[in-house]
Amino acid sequence: MQQIETIIEKAVLVGVNLQNDPNFHYSMEELASLAEALDVTVMGTVTQNLERINPSHYVGTGKIEEIKSFIEELDGNLVIFNDELSPSQIRNLEHDLECKVIDRTMLILDIFDRRAKTREAQMQVELAQLQYMLPRLVGLHASLSRQGGGTGGGFRNRGAGETKLELDRRKIEDQISKLRKELEGVKEQRETQRKKRRKNEIPVVSLVGYTNAGKSTIMNRLLKKIGQEDNKQVLEKNMLFATLDTSVRNIELPDKKTFLLTDTVGFVSKLPHHLVKAFRSTLEEAREADLLLHVVDVSNEQYRFMMDVTNKTLNEVDVEDIPTIYVYNKSDIANVKYPLVSGDNIWISAQEDSGLDELIEMIKQHIFSHYVECEMMIPFDRGDVVSYLNANAQVKETEYEEHGTRLVVELKESDMKKYENFVIK
Repeated sequence: MQQIETIIEKAVLVGVNLQNDPNFHYSMEELASLAEALDVTVMGTVTQNLERINPSHYVGTGKIEEIKSFIEELDGNLVIFNDELSPSQIRNLEHDLECKVIDRTMLILDIFDRRAKTREAQMQVELAQLQYMLPRLVGLHASLSRQGGGTGGGFRNRGAGETKLELDRRKIEDQISKLRKELEGVKEQRETQRKKRRKNEIPVVSLVGYTNAGKSTIMNRLLKKIGQEDNKQVLEKNMLFATLDTSVRNIELPDKKTFLLTDTVGFVSKLPHHLVKAFRSTLEEAREADLLLHVVDVSNEQYRFMMDVTNKTLNEVDVEDIPTIYVYNKSDIANVKYPLVSGDNIWISAQEDSGLDELIEMIKQHIFSHYVECEMMIPFDRGDVVSYLNANAQVKETEYEEHGTRLVVELKESDMKKYENFVIK
């Protein structure tokens, strides 16, 4: 049986530090992590300080020779640029470097393509890929002709890959319009679900934050804490974009208070514009939330930059003016004091299960402020009211008296109004 050769992608990373960007070095480290998330071997890095990018080649033309000899020396077969390249830049670079060239956007799109599990996420990624490819068809055709066969790890523009590039522009435009229509349908379904939740008055708490900050870990630990971890766990992994699909879990606390916890896709710097737009309806889960938990990896020295990126991306999809708790996770690695609460900030270690009780208390203070405590006398022939309150409120005291059941309960204001005839105090 003939063996299929596995092509190992060996990449040289290229970045331009524009006008002394303070986050440039971290951005390059992140590019290496993104490449590794696709099983690409990073052979080396070339950087250049510039005041402005070169419109024809992105880097200065003198740098091209340096990159070319570096590829030859390291036996590389791929160059990854740290910013989005224009169609003509890709064409010129591939011509001069005689090598496959991709940019950060294409890299992120491919990671998303591999991680998307639900039909909705797959459609969102495909839409973003097609929109990215449309103006680049010529350059990408040239790139694919040099790409060669083979299977295995490494960068594959799968999903929107070789087969789709054979399509003409019109077919791609038709596909874009079809995907938009399908996603519109999914968006309407989401809206129906949200209306139902609003009607049921179930508060929504949404986890947001940079990729790999620990959002899924926090969700899993909260589920475990309330004894709901069976079959409800979400994937948690120490890698960029481990989960793309929005998870919604119903959290029922011991005092019968209930809220929905949603986990959204993580953010990263220079997240492709098409991708943000494609994932808009998913991110709208956060827009409809009553409270945001902005999860921060405080052990990363760039955590303030990550917070800025998250806030900027949230603003892009109109998620603003929502009460927010800042959850500084991984405090155990950061060597800071935890658990610690200060205003709307909390330092925790989800991995060590430390600080979650305090976090639940903070959540309760924010979303259950409309709960009231009262005393009720319910006639014996209204057992339906007693069982409703036992199921939906926190019954603190129960006494059976001559005229009925006396209860001390903590319940929603709307429920108190509903049964105000029975309120005695």
